[in-house]
Amino acid sequence: MSKEYIIYCDESETKGRKFSNFYGGALVDSDHIDEVRRSIAAKKLELNLFGEIKWSKITVNYYKKYVDLIDFYFDLVKDGKIKLRIMFTQNARRPSRLTREHIDNQYAILYYHFIRHAFGLIYSPIRDRTRVRVYPDRLPLSAEEARKLKIFVARLGNRLEFSERGLNFSMQDITEVESHDHDVLQCLDVVLGAMNFRLNKKHKDKPEGQKRRSAKTLVKEKVYKHINLRIRDLYPGYLFNIGVTTGWFNGREDRWHQPYRHWCFTTKRHWR
Repeated sequence: MSKEYIIYCDESETKGRKFSNFYGGALVDSDHIDEVRRSIAAKKLELNLFGEIKWSKITVNYYKKYVDLIDFYFDLVKDGKIKLRIMFTQNARRPSRLTREHIDNQYAILYYHFIRHAFGLIYSPIRDRTRVRVYPDRLPLSAEEARKLKIFVARLGNRLEFSERGLNFSMQDITEVESHDHDVLQCLDVVLGAMNFRLNKKHKDKPEGQKRRSAKTLVKEKVYKHINLRIRDLYPGYLFNIGVTTGWFNGREDRWHQPYRHWCFTTKRHWR
């Protein structure tokens, strides 16, 4: 059986206070996919988490369960069985010379670049053939817009840097899914939501007319801090900064090899 890379994708806030256009991805290869699916499902069952896991559903009562599940998820990341990537844009660095087409299709364009670049697929091991499956959470696009995005992603396999690695994309392997049915995607939602929460300073929010933050905001901050600790644990001695692109310690190949990376997307031309 040929090797496969399964990439789950999710997206979050398109217009935040300081950072926008949040995209997240989790890559699992076919050697680990069955183990990853079974083990996360078993952990959810152990924690009595029977519904869909989402950042928005974190409450005081569920705080400990979410921390335990995310700990388990990051154990899989640390063991090299899941690769996580988060991409976002910084509002202060506004792109210039955008055409109307760029503006109208911004969501799909950024999604395409995320899939193309975030995981460093062009630095993956060279093989005769590796099938790349892309499972985005339900896209907020029209049927025609979604079809065009899938066509562009499928064409990645025609690019020399991908074909040299034996990476194969096809339309039939780019499938929108419901996050409710995929635990890997649900846990990704929590990590992505945590980054949006902290980068856009939602941890400082107070209910209207109140002087103190809500209990839900406080526990979400605790979950974020725990995730941050788990990321730092992956890079001992390196000062991880959630608002900037993760550095390359051993060259560009780290874009593939590193278990977790942030990418602050910028264009070649932007206003500061």
